[in-house]
Amino acid sequence: MVSLSVDDLSVQYQSQGKKVHAVDHVTFAFGDNESLGIVGESGCGKSTLGLAIMKTLQENASVSGKILFDGKSILEIPDSEFTKDVRWKQMSMIFQGAMNSLDPVFTIKKQFEEILRKHSFQGDHMDAIKSAISSVGLAHSVLDKYPHEISGGMKQRIIIAMALILRPKMVIADEPTTALDVLVQAQIMILLKKLKKDGLSIILISHDLGIISEIAEKVGIMYAGQIVEFGKMEEIYKNPKHPYTIALLDSIPKMKETKRIIPLKGNPPSLISPPSGCRFYDRCPQAMEKCKKDPPKIKTESGFVMCWLHE
Repeated sequence: MVSLSVDDLSVQYQSQGKKVHAVDHVTFAFGDNESLGIVGESGCGKSTLGLAIMKTLQENASVSGKILFDGKSILEIPDSEFTKDVRWKQMSMIFQGAMNSLDPVFTIKKQFEEILRKHSFQGDHMDAIKSAISSVGLAHSVLDKYPHEISGGMKQRIIIAMALILRPKMVIADEPTTALDVLVQAQIMILLKKLKKDGLSIILISHDLGIISEIAEKVGIMYAGQIVEFGKMEEIYKNPKHPYTIALLDSIPKMKETKRIIPLKGNPPSLISPPSGCRFYDRCPQAMEKCKKDPPKIKTESGFVMCWLHE
């Protein structure tokens, strides 16, 4: 059983003398073999949230709040101990952009061996590598190839195999289908579903609610560094409450409808100097005067929504 609890988590980047509030007071929890989707537009803080959980943020980042993984406070564990006992062994990450994640001058086998060496794996290296490669449906012959000799879909499968090689309980998948054609996307989603069925908990980060719906039982809708709505996937799909969630769902083309898709006006606020009150205020079609105040966190059937409309 895997449980993850994030409480009042904030991440700030120091850049050119200014602070970028990439993740701002985010709170959520999931467990009991659930999988979670984090969805939102580019630049909203999704990837930073995943990197914070994995403790792989850049040196110019500062973190506050709590992250509990199976009851242990991740942020209080020293980096050396976290690398030795937790990272890749209990939780791992499929990083965004498989094309850039593999070293072009080493064979695939060498790169697998580096992971096992780095994490002091004591078993037979080749058995572990072949098992990981087989688990993602690739032939062992791919191990002797260089990254430029294989397709984008195969690279993505290799990145997934690398995340699974030490048999973690949970994997954070950051945009695992980006830059892949629709057929390869479908193959990757089938693979993730199989892994989930085998007992792996997954945090799937994406801007695509359709992909999220195939994997996750719970979903967090992220906007401008905050989770503005959180709950069970089915509930949010059938009865979205936050105006941004409604806009996201309305942006998905529907086969049987000819209704024109209307884009949101305006742009997300700057995360260097985010506005007070609701961060969706300037783009919200239902904005009220009191939306200029910080929105309340209203409990829903399975989670919460940050919106004055539901006060």
